This record gives sequence, structure tokens and C-alpha cells, in this order.
Amino acid sequence: MNPILTLDAVSHSIQLAVAPVFMLTAVAALIGSLATRLARIIDRARTLEEKLDEPVVKHEEHIRRELARLRKRARIVNASMTLLTLSGTLIGATILALFLGETVSAQSRTLVPWTFLAAVIGFVFALLFFLFETFLAGQSLNFGKRTPRKADIT
Repeated sequence: MNPILTLDAVSHSIQLAVAPVFMLTAVAALIGSLATRLARIIDRARTLEEKLDEPVVKHEEHIRRELARLRKRARIVNASMTLLTLSGTLIGATILALFLGETVSAQSRTLVPWTFLAAVIGFVFALLFFLFETFLAGQSLNFGKRTPRKADIT
């Protein structure tokens, strides 16, 4: 049996891997939240596109502007999900490097700071994209402050 692979070494490596696992849980939760937002964006876009397919289209310019905004929001959500997936992958690599560094090869420990730092940077950028997308979503709401249209005035 390999003397490096002792019960103490394995248990210590599992303890080290716990902190990145918590971050991995946060990444998974945020991916779930973003997937829900993306589904709502897609549903709204489909509804608007169906309105454009009607024989008589009311408020076509408004619908097209909203579709453009939804397209932009979807791109931001997709970018955020890409960053989160990359972050999750790097966290997995960190956990793997921690485990291997403690049990089999001490050389893999040199990867730990780089993979974890890259994961954190990806996570922070994904959070910033998420914040930007929520601001865009909020801008599309009028909260009852509609301006009257010419047809309503006459």
C-alpha cells in the first residue's frame, strides 16, 4: 500500500475540499435561478412573436423594441451561465487538485490557487452579468406610468 494514502491524508483532503464544495453549491443555485429567468424571457419572446404573426399587428414598433430588449437580456443570461459553468468546472478542478495533492501527488497542489482564483473571478463576473440583466428587466417596467397614446387622447 502506498504510504502517502493513509486514512489521515484522505480525511484531511476531504476537509480541504469542503470549502470549494460550498461555492459549487452557490454556483449551482445561481445557474438554476438564471435558467428560470431565461425560460421566462423565452416565453415572453414567443408570446410577442406570435403577436407579430397575427394578420393585424397592433403596436408593432413597441413589440419589436421589447423583443430586442429580451434578446439582449437572453444574451446576458447566457454569458452569465457560461461563466458559472466555467467557474463550476474550475471549482471541480480545485477539489480534484486538493484531493490529489493530499493523497497522491504533492505537485498538483500548485494548481489549487490558480483554479480556485479563476473560479472566483468567473463567479464574480457572472454575478455582475446577473445584476446587469436584472437592471435591464426592471427598465422594461413602467409601474403604471404609461404615457397616453395619440389614439387614447382623441
